[in-house]
This record gives sequence, C-alpha cells and structure tokens, in this order.
Amino acid sequence: MVIAHRAGTSDAPENTLEAIDRSLKAGVDGQWLSVQATKDGIPVLYRPTDLSALTDGSGAIADRTLSDLAGLNAGHAFKDADGTFPYRTHPVRIPTLTAALDAIPAGKQIYLDLKQTPARHVVAAVARVLEEKNAWERVQLYSTDAQVTALLNRVPGARAAESRDATRQRLAEVALEHTCKSAPPPGSWAGFELKRQMTLQENFTLGVGNSPVTAQLWTAESVACFRSAKHGRTPIVMLGVNTRDDLRTATRLGATAVLVDSPQQMAPPHRS
Repeated sequence: MVIAHRAGTSDAPENTLEAIDRSLKAGVDGQWLSVQATKDGIPVLYRPTDLSALTDGSGAIADRTLSDLAGLNAGHAFKDADGTFPYRTHPVRIPTLTAALDAIPAGKQIYLDLKQTPARHVVAAVARVLEEKNAWERVQLYSTDAQVTALLNRVPGARAAESRDATRQRLAEVALEHTCKSAPPPGSWAGFELKRQMTLQENFTLGVGNSPVTAQLWTAESVACFRSAKHGRTPIVMLGVNTRDDLRTATRLGATAVLVDSPQQMAPPHRS
C-alpha cells in the first residue's frame, strides 16, 4: 500500500486538508498524519515543535488554544518547485483531527504519528476523538517517543506500533549479529525507514570512533525475523520510500505499506 507521508508533504502544505485531498486524487491507499494537541485538548494536524517552522505564527501547539490557531496559514512556508510561495496568497488552515477523519473515505488506511510531549496530554486528546468518532478500527498509531507508545498500549482498542527503540534494536541485531532474538508482540506493527542516515560508534580506551553510514536495515533476513512469531504476519511499514528503485526494493522485501512524500510522483499510474 502507498501511504501519503504527512498527507503528501512534497505536493502541498503538509498535514492539511488540501494535501489530503490532493493525495487521495493521486490514488494513495492511505494517510500518515502528524498529531499534536492544543492547550484546550483538541488534537490537530501539525508536526514541528514550533508554529514558526511552517506557519505565520509562533509558539508551541500545546500553548495555544484551537481559536488561537484559527487564523494561521499552515501553508505559509510551503515552497513550490519554482521557488514561489503559492499559499501565502491562498492560505490553508491547521485542521483538527476530527476534520481529517471526516475527509478520508472509509477503506483508506490512517496512521497517526503522535508528535508531542508530555505524552499524557496528546494521548488522551487523540483517544477521546477516536472514541467519539468510533474510529479505532480505522486507525494505526505511532510515535518515536517511548512514553507515548507505552501509554497507547494501555488504551483499549488502540492499535499501536511497537516502540521505535524495540524496532531499531531488533533491526540492529539482525544486521550486525545475524540473530533474531524476538518478534514484535502480538497485535503490534513495526515502522522504520527503508534507508536511514546513521552513525556506527565504537568506543576505545583512548576515545570514540564514528562511522557515518546510509543504513538499509530492512533486508530479507530482518523481515523474516519480524514475521517469525506464531501469532501471524506482523505488518511492516517502510518509511522514506521516495524513488522508484526504493519502491521496488520495498515491494520485493514484502513491505505491508510504504510512506511517500510525493503521491503525485509515486502513486501507481493506474490509480490516478
């Protein structure tokens, strides 16, 4: 399945209804959306830690109410291929999670990436909306923050990825030790980049040696490890798949889904 990363961050202002609409028209199978919660507990689609990164506002989402966000332009920083800023004259808004769920048709995959700490604030806000919308079966949940993942695992109905730390550790063990010590727990799934810039660190008595590498940790061996448990096939989402060669690699390895930045370029032609 082809999933629009941040709703298609290369084609339109990320995490907006405009991006969702464009990516759906391009033929994607689903959406990967970044979520934070406002000061008054409303989950909205936004990724960076400060509003100044993408909008004409400033400050953290958690320090602003929903009404504070109403007039901000979520497309303020979006630059087209020709170097222009088309959304400065045609502003788009920061949508609520509720509005995003309403905009995505039934049958499309939805992945919510919770991008905020403290964990309890955003987890409670997202859980409340998913309960109100009866949307638990539509949504997969993810976070790079281990505390967020731990809290999600305590929420009835939540379908959360295992912690990124656990996924990375397993991938490293397969790549460097050629051992498979465990598979993800039942009911979870795994998400990690197909290729990732990393630094291999070696500690000596007299110092530290660092080797920067472009690591491709998803291999036939690692995929087999993740799917080795008796409870069935663990869904695997490969992030950062933005070339046709990478798409072919992910397909050959048996990825459940891939995240693409430009649905207009990467969605299969027959779907458009």
